[in-house]
This record gives sequence, C-alpha cells and structure tokens, in this order.
Amino acid sequence: MSYDDYRFHSDRSIRTIELKLFYSGSEHCSPGHSWGPGLKDHYKILYIHSGKGIYRVGEQTYNLSSGDVFLLSPEAVAYYRADDQDPWTYSWIAFNGLNAELYLRRAHLSLEHPVFRCTERGALESCFQQVYEASKMSTSRDTRLLSALYSFLSVLIEDVQSKHPETKQENTQDLYVKKAIEFVHNNYSQAITIGEMADWIGLERKYMSKLFKAATGLTPQDYLIHFRISKACELMNNPSLSIGEIAYSVGYKDQLLFSKMFKKLRKQSPSEYRKSS
Repeated sequence: MSYDDYRFHSDRSIRTIELKLFYSGSEHCSPGHSWGPGLKDHYKILYIHSGKGIYRVGEQTYNLSSGDVFLLSPEAVAYYRADDQDPWTYSWIAFNGLNAELYLRRAHLSLEHPVFRCTERGALESCFQQVYEASKMSTSRDTRLLSALYSFLSVLIEDVQSKHPETKQENTQDLYVKKAIEFVHNNYSQAITIGEMADWIGLERKYMSKLFKAATGLTPQDYLIHFRISKACELMNNPSLSIGEIAYSVGYKDQLLFSKMFKKLRKQSPSEYRKSS
C-alpha cells in the first residue's frame, strides 16, 4: 500500500455518536522511525504488513512483526518504534464513539490486552483498501467510510473468535448488550423503562443491568441518559428548534429535568452549550 494519511471530519460531539472514523493511512517506515511517548484522545489500531518493531504502553513492551495488530487507547501513554534493520510497513485506522470500546472488547482488544496476531490478513488489508476508496467518494463518502470501519472491526472480531471458541458465552452476553443498546437507540425519544428493555431482550432486569454495566461501564439508565443528551447536542445545531422542542424530541417532557441532566453531563446549560457550539 502506498496511500498517505487520510483524515476525516471530527468535532466536539464525536463521543456522542455510536462510531466515527477519524483518519486512516499507511506508511513504509524508515529505520528507527518512532512515535511518542504520547497520548491520543481516540482509539488507533495499527496493522503490520511487513517488518518489525516495538510497542510500549505502560510497563509493557511488545516485540511485533508482520501480521500483528496493536491498539492505542485514549489517554494511555504509548510509544512505538520501527526496527533499525527491518523497519515495519503498517497501516492504521483511528476512531472513537459511544460503542467503540464495546466493539474492541468483542475483538479482545483493550488497554490490558493491546496486541494480537491476525490470521485473516487478506480480509484486513481489503478493509484498508475500502477506506482508501471511500475517501475518494463524494456524495456517499461518510456512509462508505463508516461501512469500511464496521467491516474492519468485524474482521478483527471474527478472527479472534475463531481462535477462542471458549468465548461463546461471552459472545452471547455481548449480543444481549448489543440488543439493549439497539433498544435505546430505537426508542430513546419515548418514555421507556429499563424493565421494558429487559423484557424486550428476554432477560431478568438485574441480570441484564449487570451484563450491560460490565460491557459498557454504565448502567442501562445512565447509558439512556447519555445517549439522550448526545442526541440533544446534535439537535442544537438546528436553530429552528427551541430548547423545549429538543428536550421533547429526545424523550424529556419535563424541560427542567432535561436542563438538569444536560448540565450534569455537559457542565453547561442547554442554552450555554448552544451559544458556545
């Protein structure tokens, strides 16, 4: 691959949407080429086509080579360096969003486990090519980029699950969480309850809440509130909508309650946020 680093639009509300591709690229590194130590405010996955190098995060140092995948996590100090004799060629894809961590967990990638060896190399390289081709599109560019990102993550998930069949129960639990998130995304504008969410999934409420928090770090109720406020932030860009109309659109009939929740999460009132955005 010879294409350069392609950066895509991102903004202050990036963490309020499910998944967003920031940028992607590829590079044949010179001997000793390095990055860091430094921080990212998003996730970045690098895939090594050939050559070798080292990756250091926290107290761990990994010696990596062709076929390895490694993850940079937000706010984790990281450093990586190409080998002096056999420098690596790698591609990368950077992204973030509300469900970014959930998808990475399904691929068994995390700050604690940031490396794994990919066996579906052809499929993964095809995903990078999809990103490159999508970046050249005009009217469908955003949807094509998002499609390529989902394809990329699905390849990682399928690859790791084929090597770890014992994770079937974990994968089933992930599916329940995914269904719960889907329920929120489809019904957030309605007066829904966590009991209704559990009934729709087919689980007992306490067990569903336990699975949900383990996967996302939030209770279902907190996730619903975060998602509603994130959608409200998007609607703030429409000047024809009043604060009351925005509140009602995201499931709050009580504008005072909406303002209270908004300020709790955004540290600004809705009107202050709208003025500063």
